[in-house]
Amino acid sequence: MEALGMAGHLIRRLHQQSTQVFTQHAREAGFDLTSVQFAAMDAIRQHPGVDQAGVAALIAYDRATIGGVIERLVTKGLVERVVNPRDRRARELRLTETGSKLFDAFLPLVKRLQAEILAPLSDEERTLFLSLARKSLSVPSD
Repeated sequence: MEALGMAGHLIRRLHQQSTQVFTQHAREAGFDLTSVQFAAMDAIRQHPGVDQAGVAALIAYDRATIGGVIERLVTKGLVERVVNPRDRRARELRLTETGSKLFDAFLPLVKRLQAEILAPLSDEERTLFLSLARKSLSVPSD
């Protein structure tokens, strides 16, 4: 079977394309964020107080490497770790004020670049693609 007929190969290539478009637009707009950092910030924004393992689960990212992602966001002043009052060993994550402002400024750009990622598809095909992608991942519709 030819690689172009394999779902895994096509998904990998689409992921590469998506990451490239995201990175290019982020740099051009002056944002120093990767797509994984943005996804982590989105998870933290939607679930204030989540811990690192929770962020990893929410964005389907490797628990072993999420620590580095979070550390870079903390170093950039976008995320803060707060001691959990119920378990002093645990750390909760929250966006800082700077992180919230940056996220709010960056979100419209991320929404706009979604169309570029699937540019060859018609609006109807994009809707179908997103529906099928959610179904294959067992993710509910919005």
